[in-house]
Amino acid sequence: MSLLTGRTVVVSGVGAGLGHQVAAAVVRDGGNAVLGARTGANLAKSAAEIDPDGAHTAYRATDVTDEGRCEALAELARERFGRLDAVVHVAAWDSYFGGLQDADFSTWQSVIDVNLLGTLRMTRACLPGLKERGGAVVFVGTQSAVAAPSQVRQAAYAASKGALTSAMYSLARELGPYRIRVNTVLPGWMWGPPVQAYVRFTARAEGRPEDEVLGRLTGRMALPELATDSDVADAAVFLSSDRARAITGQSLLVNAGELMR
Repeated sequence: MSLLTGRTVVVSGVGAGLGHQVAAAVVRDGGNAVLGARTGANLAKSAAEIDPDGAHTAYRATDVTDEGRCEALAELARERFGRLDAVVHVAAWDSYFGGLQDADFSTWQSVIDVNLLGTLRMTRACLPGLKERGGAVVFVGTQSAVAAPSQVRQAAYAASKGALTSAMYSLARELGPYRIRVNTVLPGWMWGPPVQAYVRFTARAEGRPEDEVLGRLTGRMALPELATDSDVADAAVFLSSDRARAITGQSLLVNAGELMR
């Protein structure tokens, strides 16, 4: 039997990268994927690629800063498939760069509203469904929350995701009596659209081959290549499944061994 046979998983933040791969892995492993993101056209495209006949996907435009939209996405899962077994939180604002000295704190507040509070809004919206049978909440954090990268400065993103990981511990205790597990996947450099764009941009800016820029990243890994967004998706699916039924309040680094804890 596949990991998620008959299960329904809400996936927030479905675009071209990790969110799409999580939803694809859910369907591949026998589950139903309920896709949410701000842009309906992107959701339709992703769903058509993952599930051409539409039997195992549903989607609804969702902004995680809007509580009503979060509730509507969670309700779609129960309306369409009759149950809600897990939620994987991919939706995030990860495109604001900088540190403390050049910080625009109004933008920091927006980053926190999406990455921390948006994730918690979506989690709360899913609780009525999750409480019916128990299930799983999977946060997508970042290695940057526990070890600052040297290549890019994303203090607001790291802080927001670090706060989310801290919230995980409290939620694991609060929701455990309902048999709801709460865990976090912490990706490092993850080969997918954002990192591919970073490698291309850096190579052009420095006038160097892309392979050389990529080699600077992979040279720090214990394994000889970067983890991919599909690798991170597989970890999220595992934590969503009954194979992880005794795992809660844990953070799992998926980073090809760049950082070991």
